[in-house]
Amino acid sequence: MEHRGAPELAMVEEVAAGDHHLAVVSTTRADGSVQSSVVNAGVLPHPVSGRLVVGFVTYGRAKLANLRRRPRATMVFRAGWQWVAVEGGCDLAGPDDPLEGVDPSALPSLLRAVFRAAGGEHGDWGEYDRVMAEQRRVAVLVRPERIVSNPA
Repeated sequence: MEHRGAPELAMVEEVAAGDHHLAVVSTTRADGSVQSSVVNAGVLPHPVSGRLVVGFVTYGRAKLANLRRRPRATMVFRAGWQWVAVEGGCDLAGPDDPLEGVDPSALPSLLRAVFRAAGGEHGDWGEYDRVMAEQRRVAVLVRPERIVSNPA
């Protein structure tokens, strides 16, 4: 089943919640090969447009370098035999990746929102903010252009 345009992301949320919001994210290396890794991700409103996106937080050198040069990603969530893939362009928001329309002082709350959307909770948000800043973490916001899934 394939959806185009401004897709409904309820299925993404449902499948993500079925397995700890884990997703395989794939980016493209300079040589055209695919780099993949596992992240926690979830659906949330884009901080500028308000449209729903799929977000995750990263500081990984390879993935982040790929996204800075070629800001597109494919993410696959699965729970049991149910799966859903989201493909689209990406916006980056971080200390080294300013996103137009997002004040740098709002970055901690954006990183928290992505973390919560990915099923996370934290007992000490001050510590969370400190670690995110220290590690120069970046919010990656995938704007869904195509959603593909297996039949339910």
